[in-house]
Amino acid sequence: MKIHHAGDRPSQIPGNEYFTGTVRFDPIVTGNDPSPVKILTVTFEPGARTAWHTHPAGQTLHVLSGLGLAGSEGQPAQVLRPGDTVWFAPGERHWHGASPDCAMTHLAVQTSVEGKTADWMEHVSDEDYSAARAE
Repeated sequence: MKIHHAGDRPSQIPGNEYFTGTVRFDPIVTGNDPSPVKILTVTFEPGARTAWHTHPAGQTLHVLSGLGLAGSEGQPAQVLRPGDTVWFAPGERHWHGASPDCAMTHLAVQTSVEGKTADWMEHVSDEDYSAARAE
């Protein structure tokens, strides 16, 4: 048995290469051998969001707190509330993040395929994010 006590693993602040705004990761399961599953808590400050991306084995999000938005290519963005669970299929181009006025925290669950959990693309533009809020 191995226990990771609260505070043993520091929060991580990713760079802005794949995110707009302030985002924080808190690891739960790191995806190291022998399990390829990676689970983390992700907190988005108001207005923060991911860039467009896909996952080779898909991704599940479970909203813990706040108010969020998620968009999938070719579909209207959806509002996310605590208790909502979202599944993105393998290769589905999407983004997710906080609403403009409220932070959002979710669990992110994904599986590593050949050492990779995501393929990152361009940032979601302010115009696209604003349009998503209007929907």
